[in-house]
Amino acid sequence: MLQERKAHGFSGWLLLITLVAALFLLLAGLISSARKSEGWPTLAWLIALVVDAFLLGGFVVVNPNEAKVVQLFGTYKGTLREMGFWWMNPLMSKRRVSLRIRNFETPKLKINDHDGNPIEIAAVVVWKVVDSAEAAFEVDDYENFVHVQSESALRNMATSHPYDAHQEDQLSLRANTGEIATHLKKEIQDRLSKAGVEVLEARISHLAYAPEIASAMLRRQQATAIVAARQKYVEGAVGMVEMALELLSRKNIVQLDEERKAAMVSNMLVVLCSDQHTQPVINTGSLYH
Repeated sequence: MLQERKAHGFSGWLLLITLVAALFLLLAGLISSARKSEGWPTLAWLIALVVDAFLLGGFVVVNPNEAKVVQLFGTYKGTLREMGFWWMNPLMSKRRVSLRIRNFETPKLKINDHDGNPIEIAAVVVWKVVDSAEAAFEVDDYENFVHVQSESALRNMATSHPYDAHQEDQLSLRANTGEIATHLKKEIQDRLSKAGVEVLEARISHLAYAPEIASAMLRRQQATAIVAARQKYVEGAVGMVEMALELLSRKNIVQLDEERKAAMVSNMLVVLCSDQHTQPVINTGSLYH
């Protein structure tokens, strides 16, 4: 694999002044020789003028965050990164490669997640070229290569994780956005390293269940939330019942047998865990009637 190496150029301003001055001198000499009808001297002046005009084609401008990949007859000669006005051998070809930070958003892809549920997913990828030689020679079109490989990595990553985690310590696309972004960035970088590209950031920009199962999965999420909330209700209610029995016993307010304790526990759990307001019933008899 080709690795980027530095190319050197001459100061463009110095060569421009020299070549333009030489151009005027050669024109004056050619005109003077032609007026005198000199044969060989006129031809020499003409050849020198053509060479000077040819050398004027060697100027190149390097803009900020830009590189020029230099080739001579198919051989890589280096990369000119220093911004400014330069002169290089006119026979060398100079291919422009942008070093600016770029980003793009993948189209919405329809993929089956780890559990087989169809989902829609898209991602934003921020990248830049760090090795101009690899970007220019190792792949045919490095921009298209970035787009295609990013989509491929996103598909592979999405099939490796579920949309929602159903087990403890399981990464999910919806809940673990930070870990998923790190995983996606690493997977894209592994694919693009051969093209001289560095991935700065990769994050999911769109994530949803496919329309055909969206309503069913929404009901499933709601049911899961209700079950989790009920579990918290029960844990809190049991704690409050336990505290009430302990206080009654410690302060010796009333002595309850096991049957009455069970009735009290049942009533308190109904009151604490009920979705609706409970209606109090006043016992006008004795404790046992």
